[in-house]
Amino acid sequence: MDTLLKETVNATVNSRYPGMTPERRKLIEDILIRKELKRDEVLFKEGQICREIVFVGKGMMRQFYYKNKKDVTEHFSYEGCILICLESTLKQEPTHLMAEALEPSIVYLLPYDKFLELTEISWEINMFYRKILEYSLIVSQIKADSWRFETARERYNQLMHSHPEVIKRAPLSHIASYLLMTPETLSRVRSGIL
Repeated sequence: MDTLLKETVNATVNSRYPGMTPERRKLIEDILIRKELKRDEVLFKEGQICREIVFVGKGMMRQFYYKNKKDVTEHFSYEGCILICLESTLKQEPTHLMAEALEPSIVYLLPYDKFLELTEISWEINMFYRKILEYSLIVSQIKADSWRFETARERYNQLMHSHPEVIKRAPLSHIASYLLMTPETLSRVRSGIL
């Protein structure tokens, strides 16, 4: 038995809809596909249609895109987190986002079509799906507001407070990119100069 699978499902479900019964969690477990990734291995590529929602069981992933030939980090995911290319998954159109493993990782792929079938037969799974979408929208809004209204130091402090794992584990260049600052600015923020 894959104990990491059960732990991952429980952590992921508990983060969005903790009231889901063990029977409904088992329905989700039964359709997940385990995938092991090496460090720097790409899970989704630009131009690909994303047909799965990803539960991170072990390791750290990042979503990123290219703008003006620069790599920009959009999101970090680690144990118990959900990774989704929302627009591509919902519209079944090619994505601009890519996802790569920052560490050796184990992820579980939740086929979107099978997941939608489960939402039709289970109110609890439908609620879990709704909570995934709501959380994604809220995170996007918080990030947009942070870019618009917060200083570099405030953005760094917020990341340190809300996601200390990212600060501990992600390369500084990716953290700087995520916070929309240069590595030099991040260095000044971290040293208290800025």
